Amino acid sequence: MAERNAPKLQTFGCRLNIWESEVMRNQAADAGLNDAIIFNTCAVTSEAERQARQAIRRARRENPNARIVVTGCAAQIAPQNWADMPEVDHVIGNHEKLHPDQWQALGAGENVGDIMVGDVMSLRETASHMVDGFHGHTRGFLQIQQGCDHRCTFCIIPYGRGNNRSVPRDQIVQSARKLIDDGCAEIVLTGVDITSWGADILGRPRLGQLVRHMLVALPDLPRLRLSSVDPAEPDHDLMEMLECEERLMPHLHLSIQHGDDLILKRMKRRHLARDVIRFCDEARRRRPDIVFGADMIAGFPTETMSAHESSLDLINQAGITFLHVFPFSPRKGTPAALMPQLDGGLIRERAAALRDCGRTRQSVFFSNAVGSRDQILVETGNMGHGRNYSRMQLIGDYVAAGSLVDVTVQESQSDLLVVKRC
Repeated sequence: MAERNAPKLQTFGCRLNIWESEVMRNQAADAGLNDAIIFNTCAVTSEAERQARQAIRRARRENPNARIVVTGCAAQIAPQNWADMPEVDHVIGNHEKLHPDQWQALGAGENVGDIMVGDVMSLRETASHMVDGFHGHTRGFLQIQQGCDHRCTFCIIPYGRGNNRSVPRDQIVQSARKLIDDGCAEIVLTGVDITSWGADILGRPRLGQLVRHMLVALPDLPRLRLSSVDPAEPDHDLMEMLECEERLMPHLHLSIQHGDDLILKRMKRRHLARDVIRFCDEARRRRPDIVFGADMIAGFPTETMSAHESSLDLINQAGITFLHVFPFSPRKGTPAALMPQLDGGLIRERAAALRDCGRTRQSVFFSNAVGSRDQILVETGNMGHGRNYSRMQLIGDYVAAGSLVDVTVQESQSDLLVVKRC
């Protein structure tokens, strides 16, 4: 796809934001907003918001005449807070940011106001926009659903994304076909809660059924990957696909959050620790080469040392390799923000302990991988990811981005595997 002048985008947070940023990039460019700087924010933690504010201030200093637009979950939840920043020209809601008319109005200089944010909780439709390719990405992130029907006590995201809305199956396949035709060798199914896909569709199909249909309908798709999966919703069809379909990548990132049952109940999660272990054991039985990542929260209100140790135990018992650790951050408007809070220093200590555990487990996994064979999707500068999402560096001659290369692991380093062509 030919390059063209386009606005600058800075994306914070999840893979869904990456997908949406590409939609916005194309629509804003079509509207002639090539001088704009768009910030797609995240509201998961206060740190994510702090980083966005810092980036906005820096962008204004460096680009005094640019038009600065703020959108994303943080902007949806508290639009006035962002509009009050002197550096910001416009605030756009999560639904509005995916509609070309909104960008056309901005580009035409119409009097659209500083804040363009609607009621996301009233929405019943998904964005119907398709993406033909990704600026700077060799894999395609494909939105299959939006929003979340669950109300975890720590999470503000449903108020930024609304309730669950599933993209129709045929539309997903059509969008995937465009990505493949554009050269994507790997498609990542993404959303706010992808295991809820189909709950609002006639017949209530499951994620595994969607995966099965996609792999049949798209025989030339080399790799299909899932983003974060909820272990509370085991899916027979998905387990079967893991077992019998090599094109479904052997990597699942699990939304676990904690290892203590009492804390999980206070989080209003729908699983217990034993459910996570059962899920991982079953997936591993069906797909022995599968590797798990997980989101974990450190220092949730009322967390005791024993509860913290339960998280460490669960990581080991379930066999989690890649950890994404969040120090608990109270979000205004959530029940957890009203619970007894832990000392900030203690939260940081426990987050560090979880990260140390994760680094140890990843190091052991990488060391054991030396001598094994895999396949790298080359992204840039001979760097890329293996089938199990291990970060890899391919040694030898330059290989074009987007290439799939069969490799042998030569060396384990702290954060990647060094590989060479078979």
